[in-house]
Amino acid sequence: MCRSITTLRGLEPAATPDEIEAAARQFVRKVSGIRHPTSNTEEPFARAVAEITESAQRLLIDLPARKQPPTTVPPNRRGHPIS
Repeated sequence: MCRSITTLRGLEPAATPDEIEAAARQFVRKVSGIRHPTSNTEEPFARAVAEITESAQRLLIDLPARKQPPTTVPPNRRGHPIS
């Protein structure tokens, strides 16, 4: 769907709330076609991001552990050592 959304399930350490929200934001941008919300679109855009973030967090908690780690890592982890 959107190449900039990375797999968050199975990350070590686990996906952070910021990583989950960033993925939700990318999803909403793709679905809505809105890259930068305006005053007319800001509230529904933000609500959608919040709802998808919450759903994604529940999904990641409820899914069983992965047998293999994801093949990519979120952009904010690339090139930075994980501490």
